[in-house]
Amino acid sequence: MAVQETNKVIAVNRKARHDYFVTEAMEAGIELVGTEVKSIRSGEVNLKDAWVEIENGELYVLGMHISPYEKGNIFNRDPVRRRKLLVHRREIRHLQQQQKLQGYALIPLQLYFKRGKVKVELGVCKGKKLYDKRADLAVRDAKREMDRALKSRRA
Repeated sequence: MAVQETNKVIAVNRKARHDYFVTEAMEAGIELVGTEVKSIRSGEVNLKDAWVEIENGELYVLGMHISPYEKGNIFNRDPVRRRKLLVHRREIRHLQQQQKLQGYALIPLQLYFKRGKVKVELGVCKGKKLYDKRADLAVRDAKREMDRALKSRRA
C-alpha cells in the first residue's frame, strides 16, 4: 500500500504567475541554517522579488527574504543572503541551456516541506507583455462572472 505524500506549502510566489508564463517546473532542495528553517516553519518568508542565477555550475536563489528568527540571537544570518539550491548537474546544464538560448528566467514559484525538508519549486519562465496580463485578467473575470451566474441560478 503506497503512502500518499502531502506537501505543506509555506509560501507561494503569486506575482510570478502574473508576470511570467511558466513553461516548466522542477523541484530543488535548498541549503539553509537552523534558524532559517525555524523562521520558515513560522511562515516568515517572502518569495515576491526572488530569482535564481546560475554561477560556476551551481544554482543560487537571490532576493528571497527569510525574516530573522526571534529567538535566534547570534545564529541569525542575513535575511536576503544568497542561498544555494541543490540540483543534479544534468538539470543545471538543462536550465543553463534554456536560459541562454531562449531567454528564459528561473523564478522560485513556491516553498514547501516534503518529508521534513524544505523544497523550492523552480519555474522556467518567459516574461509576459502587458497585453498578455490584461488577457489573463479578462479570462479570470469572465470565469468569475460565469460562476456567479451559475451559483445564483442554483439557489
